[in-house]
Amino acid sequence: QVGVTAQKTMRLLPASGRRATQKVVVGDQDGVITCFGIKKGEAVPVFKTLPGQKIARLELGGALNTPQEKIFVATGSEVKGFTKRGKQFLSFETNLTDSIKAMHISGSDLFLCASYIYNHYCDCKDQHYYLSGDKINDVLCLPVERVNCITPVLACQDRVLRVLQGSDLLYEVEVSGPPTVLALNNGNGGDSGEEVVFGTSDGKVGLIQITGSSPVHKWEIGNEKKRGGILCIDSFDILGDGVKELLIGRDDGMLEVYNFESADDPVLLYDHALSESIVSIQGGCVGKDGYDEILACTYSGWLTGLTTETIHREGGSGEELKLSQEMQSKISSLRSELESLQIKVLQEREKYQQSSQSSTAVSSVPVFSVNDKFTLNKDDASYSLILEVQTAIDNVLVQSDVPIDLLDVDKNSAVVSFSSCDSEPNSNFVLATYRCQANTTRLELKVRSIEGQYGTLQAYVTPRIQPKTCQVHQYQIKPLSLHQRTHSIDRDRPMNTLMLKGQFSFAEIHSWVVFCLPEVPEKTPAGESVTFYFQNTFLGTQLESTYRKGEGLFKSDNISTISILKDVLSKEATKRKINLNISYDINEESVRYTLKLIHPKLEYQQLLAKKVHLIDALKELQVHEGNVDFLLPKYRSILEESDQLLEEYKKQPAHLERLYGMITDLFIDKFKFKGTNVKTKVPLLLEILDGCDQDGLIAFFEAA
Repeated sequence: QVGVTAQKTMRLLPASGRRATQKVVVGDQDGVITCFGIKKGEAVPVFKTLPGQKIARLELGGALNTPQEKIFVATGSEVKGFTKRGKQFLSFETNLTDSIKAMHISGSDLFLCASYIYNHYCDCKDQHYYLSGDKINDVLCLPVERVNCITPVLACQDRVLRVLQGSDLLYEVEVSGPPTVLALNNGNGGDSGEEVVFGTSDGKVGLIQITGSSPVHKWEIGNEKKRGGILCIDSFDILGDGVKELLIGRDDGMLEVYNFESADDPVLLYDHALSESIVSIQGGCVGKDGYDEILACTYSGWLTGLTTETIHREGGSGEELKLSQEMQSKISSLRSELESLQIKVLQEREKYQQSSQSSTAVSSVPVFSVNDKFTLNKDDASYSLILEVQTAIDNVLVQSDVPIDLLDVDKNSAVVSFSSCDSEPNSNFVLATYRCQANTTRLELKVRSIEGQYGTLQAYVTPRIQPKTCQVHQYQIKPLSLHQRTHSIDRDRPMNTLMLKGQFSFAEIHSWVVFCLPEVPEKTPAGESVTFYFQNTFLGTQLESTYRKGEGLFKSDNISTISILKDVLSKEATKRKINLNISYDINEESVRYTLKLIHPKLEYQQLLAKKVHLIDALKELQVHEGNVDFLLPKYRSILEESDQLLEEYKKQPAHLERLYGMITDLFIDKFKFKGTNVKTKVPLLLEILDGCDQDGLIAFFEAA
């Protein structure tokens, strides 16, 4: 184990001889680079540097077409170079205002990215510069020796790969999720040298050929199993069949190996679950000559090797497996090491107790790092909050000042308890404590918010360390929290329009849009105007927002979306004493369209609720009568599927109430724009909703 590590900070150095094992080099957030080999299952250090600034990336480089054995690390705004023996030969201060987030090295070319800025250096001299429209997560360059030109590719948060030529954008490639990591296919760009594999934060992997004029999408693997986001990718022939497999590490600790049975279709061959997110993955020969391994590095700095060597020696019938001498001596040395560590801990604890009670005592708060991620899932319109701590978590307290539902997560073994809240004086709507089992370092929570209700969700994380200490992390729940960025929208839908005019700057209206909607870059976009498209993940309605200095235009097929925007934007403008001229154009047809979108969901949830209410009665009948052959087939099927039905109902608490709430809001908002208050008619609307008749519902909306 090393210190806490960032994404892509562990590599295998090339082997020196033909059959020699490879050395591992890893950089951690204490700024330490550790290089070691493995001999007889033990780590043998080669070199270790002194602590410094956090290491954000570690890459190998060297002259083109020679073994890549020089070690380069990015720390802060500096790039350092080390030989494989640990001698520093380069220290290059880039003078970037932001810390380096991504790095790629090819011969004497260095490609660096800070949050929004891309820089290309050749022999440490500035060559090209590009300002991206959204945050850059990763960078790579197609192999120069194969494509004969420098073609950098940036993975940007707004679901786009940007392909550059010099300092200019050559073209953009739209991908299905926010890309978090890039890798050259087969490690060399595939047959053409132009093939790039990308992984997204919502767990998809795809292959794109980056040609000189346009992209060619080759294949994509979806995320049917709802696994974590992709953090690292490598290509390595672990099967020894001459074809490189794809190695993938995810942020939920899943390690996957994909095999290419046919050129276009990767098939999952093997997976292995680790308890923490996998930040780096490599294939190579580390522990023993002739046996290939997959090496994974996790967030808290554990390096784990999975080998092709058969570990268990087969025992004869009834004969107990005898541990080899090597294994026995290893176990006894580990036992003695453990005992000496326990004694040391006791001594240090006593020392601390004495010093803390003395008159000159200074209490020190232990520092620990938390890796957190708060993202919207498109599939079930809920937010995932993932908290990962370098030591075991004791408990997490979740508090929210807006109404939210906490949903069940299968992988979550923590015990949850809810406390009653008084929402009136201090607007405290949710207070829940998750008590974790021993050795839990990663906790995943699911949250569903209500659009129009915005505020802050807070997580108080307390790890199992002494003295007790806690970190608070805050997450904004935005007014249109269930909207997600998309590349395009359906132009044929009936749309409502909201138009704003006033004495506001481009930066001011952009900051209001950032306040209202998720996935909008905080930096004001370049140019005079900008257009963003969104889709509501719960209902499937859409929103188009176009704005510039002094003018904003918002179009949506859902009146409620327009109503929320109108309220929030006018409130934000009032705060800054800006006078807004607001006009709107409401399309009556859009209400009918939105109701038709909601109705199938409503019908499904009502049917599910009815089935669940019948289960107990049907089970009682089954107990009394002995068999259920006399029941109608539809009731028999409810009994047979009772477990699945209950599971689904438990996973989606308050789903039906949410849909009722959305239809009620739609009803109130439709008439609010006409200047009519229809709150008294809401009970009548709820009666019609219970009847679940689409035509009756539309008629009520039009007649009211």
